[in-house]
Amino acid sequence: MKPEADYRVDATEARAFGRVAVLMGGDSAERSISLKSGTAVVNALQQAGVDAEAVDVQGKDLLRVAAENRYDRCFIALHGRGGEDGTAQAILDQAGIPYTGSGVLASALAMDKLRTKYVFAGAGLPTPAFRMMTDASQAEAILASLRSPLGVKPAREGSSIGIYKVTDAAELRDAYQKACEHDPLVLVEEWVSGGEYTVSILGDDTLPVIGLSTEHTFYDFEAKYLSDDTNYLLPSGLSSAEEDYLKELSLEAFRVLDARHWGRVDIMQDADGGFWLLEVNTIPGMTDHSLVPMAAEAVGIGFQELAVRILRESLEVPS
Repeated sequence: MKPEADYRVDATEARAFGRVAVLMGGDSAERSISLKSGTAVVNALQQAGVDAEAVDVQGKDLLRVAAENRYDRCFIALHGRGGEDGTAQAILDQAGIPYTGSGVLASALAMDKLRTKYVFAGAGLPTPAFRMMTDASQAEAILASLRSPLGVKPAREGSSIGIYKVTDAAELRDAYQKACEHDPLVLVEEWVSGGEYTVSILGDDTLPVIGLSTEHTFYDFEAKYLSDDTNYLLPSGLSSAEEDYLKELSLEAFRVLDARHWGRVDIMQDADGGFWLLEVNTIPGMTDHSLVPMAAEAVGIGFQELAVRILRESLEVPS
């Protein structure tokens, strides 16, 4: 990220924020990314004049930590299970501590990609055809009901962990077994080959659409966080009408899950130009490879200001 002009809150807002715990780390498969996100956020908030401190929740009783330290609010930078799935949100609700991001219901729904797709389908939103897979013996039946190639993914993991592209029954059975190592609930959906796009949401508004291009089979964990050869298209390369449509679609997907404050919506475009919702991320990454800071920077919102604006949303949540 480029250096930004110093962004600071005034004394009144600093008092309104009070003591802020930036929750990070945890025990999920995304722990390493969460630590990077959380460290970047706590540094940005401190530089902006907020009384913020890092809290690695790994192996800790969050309710007890919150009560003993008397935090006034929390910035949740926890990715994956235990932080992004409604668990931390439920604990903070019980403690009466405001926090950034979506509440319990939206967090739990968005973390579960299978049930997210049920909601999208029920609301009439475009999402690739899919099936739930609970046993390797279902491979032939699933291939008969969906168009190959297929994407196989653990339903409740993030950062593209455990995702595989398959074309036949043997590959599907093997991918299912591997995905089960992360989650016994496995989602199988039709693979959309084409452009990949992401729309970041901040408050009630969308940030610029980003197009993604990678030499990998798809925008996987390495492409997201480790590779330096991923291409981020900003402008996205879409027409203004297409960008407007993606922004409206993303806001609708965000709202139908009852998400709030901030997040990111991932979308694919097929060879015929149609757009398909993949998922909603309620606590996206905040690392130097992350898409929300990139989209914010494109409209002049530096990282410090972005962190403060996300935190500011928690002032609207009743304690």
